[in-house]
Amino acid sequence: MLDLQFICDNADLVIENCRNRGVQANIPRIVELRLKRGEAIAHGDDLRHQQKEIAGQIPKEKDNAKKQELIARGKGLKDEVAASEENVRVLEQELRQELLQVPNLTHPSAPVGKDDTESKTVKTWGTIPKFDFQPLDAVLLELALIQFAVTKLVAKGFTLYTTPDLARDEVLEGIGFNPRGPETQIYSIQDSDLSLVATAEITLGGAMKDQILDIKDLPIKCAGISHCFRTEAGGHGKATRGIYRVHQFTKVEMFGFTAGSVE
Repeated sequence: MLDLQFICDNADLVIENCRNRGVQANIPRIVELRLKRGEAIAHGDDLRHQQKEIAGQIPKEKDNAKKQELIARGKGLKDEVAASEENVRVLEQELRQELLQVPNLTHPSAPVGKDDTESKTVKTWGTIPKFDFQPLDAVLLELALIQFAVTKLVAKGFTLYTTPDLARDEVLEGIGFNPRGPETQIYSIQDSDLSLVATAEITLGGAMKDQILDIKDLPIKCAGISHCFRTEAGGHGKATRGIYRVHQFTKVEMFGFTAGSVE
């Protein structure tokens, strides 16, 4: 997710990026909601300040009539503060939902096109083999490739994990995946806040959720072996392996918590 301040400071750039990526995101509404939220927070702070002042005046007031007026005003402010907090909550909820629709910026060198037919091949390596027979699934080959990858990563100082197939939606959102809505490529578990993971980076990144890392402890290099489940828009029925009959595959994922690049 792009930083809210960045979006507001670079609205035209973000709008162009959304247009290039074919994503519907309401950037003007995000800017408007941010302004409204700021005004609502300031209004609530002012109400609480008034409430605090009146609370301090009540025990000092000797005139009973005036004291009752202060008490009544204090009760009224209490209701206003509650209404203000609810208004802020609603604005923040709408703002969050709008922000979830905003994609990350593409690299300046990435070609802009309406579909994958306009993609450009930057580099090819090796020769694609041609067989005079129908290749079969090979479980031992898959396991050998996984073993090859993790052996390389252990030698580079990565810690290995086998990660869960399910994660909470708040973790998916924090990593940058949209678990709900028409643009999602994630399978959600009905009547729960859980979704099938599309990559191990979801659970590897979520492992440090709500923690503040000391920069001297970085980089933390992790590698996850996981099943991956993706709806793959337009690909339904082409690959139907697995109990959920979805596009499922196993992947080795590298993930780093770092202040810079990981060698």
